[in-house]
Amino acid sequence: MAKVTPNPPDAGDHVSRAQSARNKKIDDAATRALDYYLKPQPKGEPSDKTDSIFRIDPDVNSECLLANLSENLASANAMISDLAFDLDGSRRHVALGILQVIEVSELLANRALDIVEVR
Repeated sequence: MAKVTPNPPDAGDHVSRAQSARNKKIDDAATRALDYYLKPQPKGEPSDKTDSIFRIDPDVNSECLLANLSENLASANAMISDLAFDLDGSRRHVALGILQVIEVSELLANRALDIVEVR
């Protein structure tokens, strides 16, 4: 009497998870290498692969940069003023010291904004 056994699965169709992960890594590396050599980025464009989240447009003029700096310092001045007057003791003195540095920086930025040449 012959026992009927099912056919074993086809070995060529099965790929383990580890093997498929290795294959994906190799494919990704090959794609990156080919893109690097076959799709070079033009010199004038900034690279997308940077650690910087915020970028400043290189075409922005000095007046715009100084105006934004002045507004940021004014906002920092308001925040530290509010904080300093809620504190007591040495922490208040530290906050007032920070406030003074911000105010002097704000004066410098405003003076630079006054003398910048408008294009």
